[in-house]
Amino acid sequence: MATKRLHLKNQEEALMLFGQNDHYLRELEKRHHVQFFIRPSSLPSQEGLTLAMRGRAPDIDKAIAALETRRQSPNSPPPPSKDAFEISGSDPLKKDMIIRSINGTAICPRTVTQKDYIRAMRDHDMVIGIGPAGTGKTFLAVAFAVAELQSGRFNKIVLTRPVVEAGERLGFLPGDLYEKVHPYLRPLYDAFFTIVGPDRTRLLREDEILEIVPLAYMRGRTLDDALIILDEAQNTTPEQMKMFLTRMGNNSKVIINGDLTQIDLENKRRSGLLKIETILKGVEGIRFVRFTGEDIVRHTLVQKVLQAYEAYERQDPPPEP
Repeated sequence: MATKRLHLKNQEEALMLFGQNDHYLRELEKRHHVQFFIRPSSLPSQEGLTLAMRGRAPDIDKAIAALETRRQSPNSPPPPSKDAFEISGSDPLKKDMIIRSINGTAICPRTVTQKDYIRAMRDHDMVIGIGPAGTGKTFLAVAFAVAELQSGRFNKIVLTRPVVEAGERLGFLPGDLYEKVHPYLRPLYDAFFTIVGPDRTRLLREDEILEIVPLAYMRGRTLDDALIILDEAQNTTPEQMKMFLTRMGNNSKVIINGDLTQIDLENKRRSGLLKIETILKGVEGIRFVRFTGEDIVRHTLVQKVLQAYEAYERQDPPPEP
């Protein structure tokens, strides 16, 4: 596998070459089976951006030729996408497309709250999404992070979640540390696999552009130029939440997600997510977004199951048999 680089003078040239929402770039990736990575220029004496391309050398050469042709004819239209008409249609939610997945599917908000969540991530440096499972909190945050990475806004993505032992102690589980914690981090990998595919996820990790780590590994770090996502935040303690929030460095953005109905801590009142809204209420630059059962976008039965459990939990517990 080869890697080649193309220098871009500035953001304006990048926008002209890549198209709206990087549409032209994504089409080139699918057509020529190459992968693109956008970075600030690595040479101190050189301004602008660097477009790195990875793939087979002949495929990269074809992609470069297409980009050079577009440089010479900037008004040439990008190749049409199979659902371009759908995105430009009358549905206002689809006009807020974040990115296209590895198979070309447009990732868009499907509820009004999801649309509000996306806009909050664009406009604020810290966003806290609270709501039940299945409302798309993690998936949309990962999609937004990938889009921001591709635009050159951030240099890396850090995904983290607390490792809470539920039923089994890590020390007794088989395997090394990676094998012990990997199941806890699997939902984050799944989101990345859907959006960019397993191969590109692996390459991003190898290049240390993507980190997926347990929350305990965040202590002592300062993360600059990074988009940082804390998932399953309801399972943090107040001390862990404070530690995480103070990892934020210059030119960084933090997204926190959690579900207060799924706290796995022994003392549920010790949830860092439970206390965060009281502590950070009114702090400028922070936005809270609350999801409800109406925002669940999984199978329709998921919403009915949650409603049934909520109704049951509002009743007095039945006597022990």
